[in-house]
Amino acid sequence: MEKGPDMLSQIQGAPQMLVGDSIRSKQLKRLIDKLGTSRWPVLVLGETGTGKEVVARTIHHMNPDGPFVTIDCSALVGTIMESELFGHVKGAFTGAVGQKTGLIEAANGGTAFFDEIGELPLDLQAKLLRVLQEKEFRPVGSLFAKRSDFRVIAATNRDLSKEVERGTFRRDLYYRLNVVNLKLPSLRDRKEDIPMLVDHFLGVYGSGHRLAQEALDALLSYEWPGNVRELENCIQNMVAMHTGPLLTRNELPSSIQNHLFARKAQALSVAVGSSGMPAVRPVAAKVEAHVPCPADPPVLPLVELEKRAIRQALEYTRGDRGIAASLLGIGRTTLYRKLKEYELAC
Repeated sequence: MEKGPDMLSQIQGAPQMLVGDSIRSKQLKRLIDKLGTSRWPVLVLGETGTGKEVVARTIHHMNPDGPFVTIDCSALVGTIMESELFGHVKGAFTGAVGQKTGLIEAANGGTAFFDEIGELPLDLQAKLLRVLQEKEFRPVGSLFAKRSDFRVIAATNRDLSKEVERGTFRRDLYYRLNVVNLKLPSLRDRKEDIPMLVDHFLGVYGSGHRLAQEALDALLSYEWPGNVRELENCIQNMVAMHTGPLLTRNELPSSIQNHLFARKAQALSVAVGSSGMPAVRPVAAKVEAHVPCPADPPVLPLVELEKRAIRQALEYTRGDRGIAASLLGIGRTTLYRKLKEYELAC
């Protein structure tokens, strides 16, 4: 029996880890624990790179009956779409020299993960709905129906409710898939997990590599538009390009270096009033130019000078602690420690 070239890689795959100890990550893990004991359809929502397939695999491997089959809906293009999903019989079309098992049949008894379900054309949406309702399908060119019973997990970075209103996604299929809804947080909304994720990726890709604190501080100040996938790529890049063992801020990928430089330049321009805001001086100059009023002592203690510098830096950067730390010439963790030590509620 013929199978597509990527069939085995789509069916196989070891369970992956959900890494993170933030409040959002813990909430997600609790929901997954509940879903792992059932077979309800699940719709996983989230930005690109947030780990939707990792979540799907985790749900499946908590109750791993049958295979886990990934169906990349964005890759189903042209005339082969229906054949990839439902298979075909010999002679169904030109080039069909043998019988082929489709992904729907391969998922029988297990889990079918429909990645980027919002990309599925309307005609295939109708056929998928029938499979979910009747548990049967018909291979291309066949006169006879086959049965396939599987758990469905779908994922998308689109707002499917809006797609329904626009008429690009079937309302009945949407309700069939959206029985349980999981919304994955972006990495910028759970930055507390970054150190743990870095350790995890260094364990996977590194060879005794470790990250300098200054590099970790830089990663914590970045917004990660590509989410966990971008962080993984960042660690892969650093490990591949540098023998280590210590990976410093200077060895971060150029995209992150450029972003950090742009943010620092913007903060400095705000500090000198070049962005249209009232002109202010850099922190160090402001401290040096302090003129004591009669109520001030002739010389301020260093601790008080440091407190004022920290307050001013945070005021200039509108509370951005990463940039404030850069302006002060200290690491982000050092700034956190001093905020706690001086009991500064900034």
